[in-house]
Amino acid sequence: MTNATAPKTRKLGRYATVVTRVLTGLLFATTGLNGFLMFMPAPDPSTLAPEGVAFSGALYATGYMLQLASGVQLLSGLLLIVGRFVPLALAMLAPMVVNIFLFHVFLEPSGMTMAVLVVAAEIGLAWAYRDRFRPMLKAA
Repeated sequence: MTNATAPKTRKLGRYATVVTRVLTGLLFATTGLNGFLMFMPAPDPSTLAPEGVAFSGALYATGYMLQLASGVQLLSGLLLIVGRFVPLALAMLAPMVVNIFLFHVFLEPSGMTMAVLVVAAEIGLAWAYRDRFRPMLKAA
């Protein structure tokens, strides 16, 4: 890479990171808020895999798990949108992103495209903020 193209490449990468961060934040803030306000229509259970419906029903039956997940999504999404505490937001979302992916792999394959995009965004953002995660990964 020549010196003339290096700043352009870095600038493009910075824009891609900001766009990915904000779009991911909007997705999680919206789905988190929906968990409390129910403004998006729920899918018809007859069109979904029975295993996925059973899993979602079990989470609902706990009386707290969906509210907890919605709260984490809302808070993390807002942090990503405003660009504050981004590594914390990514760390809070990581187990949720893994579960979203595995839910679609094993229980409800219909949402696999979105699950893969969410995983790619999480990995891309974690890579962009990798310097912030380094201290956490050192052996004590």
